Amino acid sequence: METKNYDKEERFDPATVEALKLHYAEILRLLGEDPAREGLLKTPERVAKAMAFLTKGYDENPLDIIRSAMFREEYRQMVLVKDIELYSLCEHHMLPFYGTAAIAYIPDGEVVGLSKMARTVEVFAKRFQLQERLTAQIADAFMDELKPKGVMVLVQAEHMCMTMRGIKKPGTKTVTAVTRGVFNDDERLRTDFYRMLEHR
Repeated sequence: METKNYDKEERFDPATVEALKLHYAEILRLLGEDPAREGLLKTPERVAKAMAFLTKGYDENPLDIIRSAMFREEYRQMVLVKDIELYSLCEHHMLPFYGTAAIAYIPDGEVVGLSKMARTVEVFAKRFQLQERLTAQIADAFMDELKPKGVMVLVQAEHMCMTMRGIKKPGTKTVTAVTRGVFNDDERLRTDFYRMLEHR
């Protein structure tokens, strides 16, 4: 099948970085700091570039990533990729949350390159997110493009908005799971998924 390449090169749009830089300098002033002092002189630009990097998922299409490495294969058992590290930004406080994702699917004539599963997680994570939405978006992307018999996604993450502020409970983990297709109704498949997660 014809594949479509996608651009992995990291770029910063100069106009966006410059606009963000001015806003971050103003934020520092509003917080009582002097953005012109030595230690903060380049901070607005650094933060602008960091934010551009942390939200670069808006510029990438996860379906293109999946489509770029799909192969005909008659393998019919579960495929699981686990311990995929992810870093994202909570859309409520713009603070990080980080953890791992696991993706399983039952092929229906086609499989996808394993690295593309991790890349798909990264694209969705590099946006302002809710963990619940992130989990569902990953599952739906694979269902829509790969068209397997079913998909199951589990995300476990620690949210800095719960550990640095607010209730301040370090170590608290949030776990979200989404099932699609045959995973919805087949308890045995879900049990196998969790058993495979525990296997080292």
